[in-house]
Amino acid sequence: MGDTDAAAPKIQRSSRSSSRSRKKKKNQIPAGIVVGVVLSVLGVIAGISSPRLALFWFTGIFFGFILQRSRFCFTASMRDPALTGSTTLTRAVLIAFAITSLGFWAIKYGAHLQGLPIPGQSHVVPVSLATAVGSFMFGIGMVIAGGCASGTLMRVGEGFIMQIISLFFFVIGSLWGAHDFGWWKLHVISNGKTVFLPDVFGWGGSIVVQMLIIVLLFIAADKWEHRKDEN
Repeated sequence: MGDTDAAAPKIQRSSRSSSRSRKKKKNQIPAGIVVGVVLSVLGVIAGISSPRLALFWFTGIFFGFILQRSRFCFTASMRDPALTGSTTLTRAVLIAFAITSLGFWAIKYGAHLQGLPIPGQSHVVPVSLATAVGSFMFGIGMVIAGGCASGTLMRVGEGFIMQIISLFFFVIGSLWGAHDFGWWKLHVISNGKTVFLPDVFGWGGSIVVQMLIIVLLFIAADKWEHRKDEN
């Protein structure tokens, strides 16, 4: 009992000292309100000269807020299955792909029925080995950097120094890529084959194939996360 009674004051003193060493979290609500007001005023000022610019401004702010609060990250969706075995974000990305696929298909098919130019056709680009190599290199880079473009911008807003460095080199790489893109497009990219699914499977078949691929990936991701439970 004597040793226990002697140790008790020490434990109490250490707990009090550790509680004093903890810094109280600052209330960031006032600062958030000020920043929100400033951003809103800037958006209104931008809207006076260009309503489209104001739309982009507020849309970017809303998307940034949603990304920050949901911790939605394309990098984590590709990285977590290999590192932690979790596929929660992977499945969330696949659901997002399914929703956007239906939306884009409806817009394009509607334009096709009306005999109008199909929007977004300039983004249907050739696919080749260069696509696989480029995506593999980008995947390595975004895992090392800890985020893709959207994740990096979101974390820069949170004050992460590493992401600020990543954003700097992201800009440098983008400028360098834009400078040399003409050569790559002429000698490498254009050598691939352009694939537009409605041309291959028809409009109805294209959305069925697209959704089927997403569903199969979703099932595979779910089974990957729960593979230990099955064993």
